[in-house]
Order: sequence, then structure tokens, then C-alpha cells
Amino acid sequence: MYEEEELTRTFKALSHPVRRQILDLVKDGPKTTGELSDQFEDLSRYAVMKHLRQLEESNLIIVRREGRNRENYLNAVPLKEIHNRWMNQYQSTMAGSMLALKNNIERGNNDMEKPHNLKHDAFQIEQKITIDAPVSKVFDSLTKDIDKWWAYRLCGEDSTLYLDPKLGGQFVEKASEDHAALWGTVTYVNAPYELRFQGLLGMNTAVNGAYSYSLEEKDSKTILTLSHDVSGLIDPEWKENYSGGWEELLGKFLKEYVEEGKIPENVRG
Repeated sequence: MYEEEELTRTFKALSHPVRRQILDLVKDGPKTTGELSDQFEDLSRYAVMKHLRQLEESNLIIVRREGRNRENYLNAVPLKEIHNRWMNQYQSTMAGSMLALKNNIERGNNDMEKPHNLKHDAFQIEQKITIDAPVSKVFDSLTKDIDKWWAYRLCGEDSTLYLDPKLGGQFVEKASEDHAALWGTVTYVNAPYELRFQGLLGMNTAVNGAYSYSLEEKDSKTILTLSHDVSGLIDPEWKENYSGGWEELLGKFLKEYVEEGKIPENVRG
């Protein structure tokens, strides 16, 4: 029933053209409330804030306060969940993958290595999902059980993933002693409520990357918030790829593993 209520809130939020326009405005990057209000000459700031409040309540907008400003981020996970409910049987397992790794590696053609695609830039991703499990179980799945649901691999499908949830601990993938990859290093831990990482997550150019998980228990469920910040030499397509990958990793693979014990097809059980 809870998922049906979430679905109803999502459709209700999408039913108004102003709210759909707001989502169009924030899909390419966060906007302050003032910036959004300026786009609607026929609406008062109060009316725009009312629409934003409904989008936030339906989990389609995530708010981060930066000083006196309110930054509004698109959270595409509820839209992805709607897509998965009716369309999953028609999509490939790796559709919208975070790094488009599988196809690139199989073709031996990693587009990330093409320097003409890169430019100095930055992007931020904010996503929020609801998992029907207590915080402690979700935290254990994010750490101890990560090899069972993290479907993307840099070292081949026979590799193993490890995450040591302590300060300085590593999120590493190993196929052998001579074939390994570092996905990130823990820079902050407050178990079981928060984990922060510094790491490239598969990028192989001059970038600074940081990502974090924040967990909050509400009504016996866990609200998991992802934040991912990247700056440096960036391909314009990476934000879309990573956003889609996070939606799949957390909104599908992690959620299904925690709630149903389901392991993705290309992960060894």
C-alpha cells in the first residue's frame, strides 16, 4: 500500500503543467527558488513555492540549502520506478548504466578516453529513494553486502567488491592481485546514518569526485539520499550516464536486494 501511495503522489505532482515545467527547468542542474520564480511571470513567488512544496513532498525535488538560498535538485528516481513498473521487461539489464562500462569494455572502445569530448566543467547529482527496511539493514547492504547487488564492474564479471566502512577504508574491486580498481575512499563515517567517499567511480581523467549516502529512518522505512559532486575534465554525457546509473544501482538493484533478496542477473550469487 505504501508504494501505491507514493505512486499516487507522483502522478498527482506530475498532473499540473507548472510542476512539469519546474522539473524541466531543474533537470540540467539545480535552480534556486528565486531563479525558478523568475521563469513564471504570471505566478507569484508564493504560488511557485506551493508547487515546489508538492514536488518535494512527492520526492521529485530534493532541497539543499546553500547559505540563504534554497537549491532545488531533480530526483529522477520516482520516475525511474514508474518506468521499471511497466517497462522493465522491454529494457536491457544495463540500460542507462552509470559508466556505460559493459558495452565500452566489450567493444574495447572507451569513449571516456577521447580527449576531444572533454572540457573543464562540474556537475552535481542528488537522488532520494525509499527502501522498505530499517536503516541498519540498508547500511549493511551498502557496505558488507555490496558485492551482491553492485552490478557494474571495471575488472570483469568474475571480480569481487569490498567496502570497508571506516575512516580511510577503501571501496575496491579485485579480480586478482594484479587486476584491481579503487572506486573510492571513505572520508567520513557515522554508522549507520552516513558515509562519504572521495573517488573517481571509474572516471579516468583529471577530475575530483565525491559522493555520499545519508540514511534516515521514517515509519520503519529508510530514506536514502545520494549526493555526487564532480569537477574537472568532464565529458558532457557523463552527468546523464551517472544519473541513470545511480537510479539503477540504488533505485533498482539495492532496493530489490534489500526488500526481496534479489541479485542482479550478471552478479554471481
